[in-house]
Amino acid sequence: QVQLVESGGGLVQPGGSLRLSCAASGRIFSINAMGWYRQAPGKEREFVARISWSGGNTLYADSVKGRFTISRDNAKNTVYLQMNSLKPEDTAVYYCAADHSLIAIATTPRYWGQGTQVTVSS
Repeated sequence: QVQLVESGGGLVQPGGSLRLSCAASGRIFSINAMGWYRQAPGKEREFVARISWSGGNTLYADSVKGRFTISRDNAKNTVYLQMNSLKPEDTAVYYCAADHSLIAIATTPRYWGQGTQVTVSS
């Protein structure tokens, strides 16, 4: 099993920035990709970004491209999501995800964190 713990959420004004962190533990040697999803109130969970564990191959949803950056620190078994130029529509619970597959991470990840709330409001 793989355990994922997110941190870094909070309240920020429009145009501001936040950095989310996701620490992985357990059978992390089996993980090939990690990513971020989000779920806004009344909406379905949606893919935000993913990164390959070894090569740094990244993919972003169109809605966050150019504003969000996903990165990883293999030594710390941690993935980050740097969020800049935040908008009210970015308000959601953000979930960290992990999978053995670089394809599955963007569709149906096997492992999930508990989520962290991000609220963008003035």
